Amino acid sequence: MSDTALKVADFKSDLKPIWCSGCGDFGVITPFYQALAEIQAVPKETVIVSGIGCSGRFPYFCNTYGFHGVHGRALPTAAGVKISRPDLKVIAVGGDGDGLGIGGGHIAHVARKNVDMTYILIDNSIYGLTKGQSSPTSPISMTSKTAPHTGIEEPLNPLLMFLSYHASFVARGYSGKPKNLKQLFVDAMNHKGFSILHIFSPCVSMNKQITFKTMNEIVKPLPDDWDTSNRLAAMEKALDEDTFWTGLVYQDERPTINDRLDSLEEKLGRYDGLSELLGQYK
Repeated sequence: MSDTALKVADFKSDLKPIWCSGCGDFGVITPFYQALAEIQAVPKETVIVSGIGCSGRFPYFCNTYGFHGVHGRALPTAAGVKISRPDLKVIAVGGDGDGLGIGGGHIAHVARKNVDMTYILIDNSIYGLTKGQSSPTSPISMTSKTAPHTGIEEPLNPLLMFLSYHASFVARGYSGKPKNLKQLFVDAMNHKGFSILHIFSPCVSMNKQITFKTMNEIVKPLPDDWDTSNRLAAMEKALDEDTFWTGLVYQDERPTINDRLDSLEEKLGRYDGLSELLGQYK
C-alpha cells in the first residue's frame, strides 16, 4: 500500500457520533469506515443517503457526500443518484422503522431494478429516536409505549422479504460482531447490483427486551461451505426462529438497471444517450 492510500481516519467527518452510550450503531459505523478504506472508496465519489431515525445520522459522521432525506425515502433517492450518476458509489442507510415501515414498499422495486447500490438496514426492533414505540420488527411478546400489554401484530421477517424480492445480494450481520461486519460491507460494496445488508443493532436505551446478551445467545455464523447461490436454502435459514444466522446468505450476478439502459440505448440506435433523449422534453 502506498503512502497516498486512504486510511480509516480519512472517512471520518469532524462530527462525532452522538448515539447513546453503548448503542449498537457504534459497532456498525466503525467497520463501515474500515471497509471504505479497504476498498479505497474515493470520498468525493461516494454518496450516503439516509432516512429518519438514529441511523439516519450516518452521513453526518462520514467524510463523503451525504443526503439526509425524509422518512422512508432513502432508497428511491439513492436509486435516482445511482441511475443518473453511475460513476458514483452509492450507499443508503436506514433503520427498521424507516426502511420497513413507511419505506418498505420501495425495497421490492429497487431489488427488481437491481440498482447498483448498497442498502444498510440497521434493525433494533424499536423506534428509538422517538422514544420507544413498537416498530415493524418488534416481536409480539415485546411491550412498548404503543403496546404496553404486548403487541398484537406479527413482526416482519426482513431477511425473508429481501430474498422474496430477489435482491441480488443479501447478507445479515450483528453489531456485536463488528469484525464480521467489515467483510460483509466490503463484499456488499464490491457487488455489482443491489446489495442489502440487514444488521441487528440492539438499542440499549429504549429496547430492554432484545439486548446484546439475548442476541449473543442466538447469533451464529453460516457454515464455511454455505452455498450462496441457493435461494431456497437461504429462505429456510431466514425462517429459523431459534438462530440468527449471519453472513452472506445469497448472491446472484445479473445485469443492473444501468446495464439494461445502456443496452436499450444501443438497440434504439437513433439516440446518443438517454441525456439527449430526455433533453428533448426540457
